Amino acid sequence: MPAAAPAPHAAEDIRRPVDLSAVLAASPAELLARARSRATADGLGYAGSLYPPEAWALLQAGAATLVDVRSAEELKFVGRVPDSLHVAWQTGPTLVRNPRFLRELESRAGRDGVLVLLCRSGKRSAAAAAAATAAGFAQVFNVLEGFEGDLDAHRQRGESGGWRLWGLPWVQD
Repeated sequence: MPAAAPAPHAAEDIRRPVDLSAVLAASPAELLARARSRATADGLGYAGSLYPPEAWALLQAGAATLVDVRSAEELKFVGRVPDSLHVAWQTGPTLVRNPRFLRELESRAGRDGVLVLLCRSGKRSAAAAAAATAAGFAQVFNVLEGFEGDLDAHRQRGESGGWRLWGLPWVQD
């Protein structure tokens, strides 16, 4: 009888988590390894991607800094994660790229720590993570699903993923 294949190491499981308690029980090293595995699998131009509960677990462990890259208006009217830093990737009503983004990111968060970037759906934060990595930031990760998730069939957010849907802490002004 052939030997059973070894179970995959937890860091190799890059699927979307389903159990918040299991994510919170994982070590920061394990969570970062999963995120890096996603980067390799998806050919990303930055360190990796985290699902919202993985990002929260890293924050709770003191292993990362969360940087919200949405506009100031989004933070005020949609909500924000308590104790996160804010460095807008795009600004103004037409969302023009912030020419000071990299300087502001460095002055507020530094270059060498683990930085976890968050936006509405994970798309702007992915672009910001790629730009930061290209500029020499060492460990920049994107939060998949973002704060509100992708649009659903009714062109609304909040029902298909995101920080809020996971029930993670957030506040609104």
